[in-house]
Amino acid sequence: MRSWVNDRGGAAGALWDRNREWWWHRRLGIADWLYAVLPLPFSGLMQLSAAAGAEGLGLLGGVFAAFVGSLIAMNPLLALPLGMILYVIPVLWAGLTVLLRRSHPRWLLVTAFVLLLFFANFVPAAIALYSYAVYFDNRRLLVGWFALYGLAMILAYEANPFGQIFMIGMFLVVPMTFGLWVGTRRQLIDRLHERAERLEREQHMMAERAITAERTRIAREMHDVVAHRVSLMVLHAGGLEVSTDDPRTVEAAGLIRTTGREALSELRGILGVLRDDTAAAPTAPQPVLADLDRLVGEWRAAGMRIIREDSGQGPPLPAGVQRTAYRIVQEGLTNAAKHAPGAAVALRLHRSAHRLEVEVANEPVPAPAAPMPRSGFGLTGLRERVVLAGGSLSAGACPDGGWRMRAILRTDNPPGTEEVPDSDPHAPGR
Repeated sequence: MRSWVNDRGGAAGALWDRNREWWWHRRLGIADWLYAVLPLPFSGLMQLSAAAGAEGLGLLGGVFAAFVGSLIAMNPLLALPLGMILYVIPVLWAGLTVLLRRSHPRWLLVTAFVLLLFFANFVPAAIALYSYAVYFDNRRLLVGWFALYGLAMILAYEANPFGQIFMIGMFLVVPMTFGLWVGTRRQLIDRLHERAERLEREQHMMAERAITAERTRIAREMHDVVAHRVSLMVLHAGGLEVSTDDPRTVEAAGLIRTTGREALSELRGILGVLRDDTAAAPTAPQPVLADLDRLVGEWRAAGMRIIREDSGQGPPLPAGVQRTAYRIVQEGLTNAAKHAPGAAVALRLHRSAHRLEVEVANEPVPAPAAPMPRSGFGLTGLRERVVLAGGSLSAGACPDGGWRMRAILRTDNPPGTEEVPDSDPHAPGR
């Protein structure tokens, strides 16, 4: 029983959430119809009171009722059309003008004044004063119409001064005061919403400015610290290449100079992305798998022993997958050079129909070496890049003391598809 009640309550709550926005956007139109339809019986009753010939109700109440009565006595067939024209149609017209109270308020104001003055019908006048006070800011015009309604009330009702003051206060002052309160409260809420939205926009702008300033500061620090030192290294390598006669030294110096210039070019592109005062983003082509031969050749020229093995076949790889694979190999070779100098490195790439497997593994360090400074963010950033590409990355120490980094990059393979027969023979467990 309790579960049934909970289910019914949840369904009702979901239905309300779906329809709440629809009702909220149409709330003002619904209110117009309610104000137009609900007061019709009271307005019709006031018109009938004037039609009955009651003394002191409107300028045309008693006299006009007597004249209409004489016409009906002469021709009874005129009773229905005269009643419709003089009493039913004005009430319906007043209800119709209520629907225009937010777009064309003067129709309601004029109609309410005529009905109040000639037939002592104060219902449209109360609605007119309330509506104008709520939706419009022209207080002078509101005071002018209130004065006209007050004069019409005095002329329409033959009562003592205290009775007239009471009727003006009850049927005119109270609706207008309540409308002023509602309108002022609505304006206050709108201004608070506008202020909150403005503050939110300003907060977003301040956050964007802070982010931009921080990125500019980072770019400046990177330029001051990294770019200057790499430039100095390139200059020294160029000087060594010119001044020495040893072929191997010349080759090593040239490699250092070329690598340093490429590092400066990539650093300049990164700084261009970080800074906000650059004219355009870098347009240099990003490295792909075709550039692996050059990368491996550079490391081999630097003295690293690299054993490369390519296996498997598959369709052409997307450019994003190739860039990610290149960065994986670059990071793996860099880590091997920093933390295992002199150790042999195995680079394996295995392609299948739906994925690319990349592995960089180095043997144990042949001799203890001083640890190189590390940032701790290389593998973290690389793992984020691989995950964004829809793959997975694993890295850790091997039982023999070496280090192994392995990544699997999916190309067009649906999730959950297994490829055991076409898998990498060097995968763990094989």
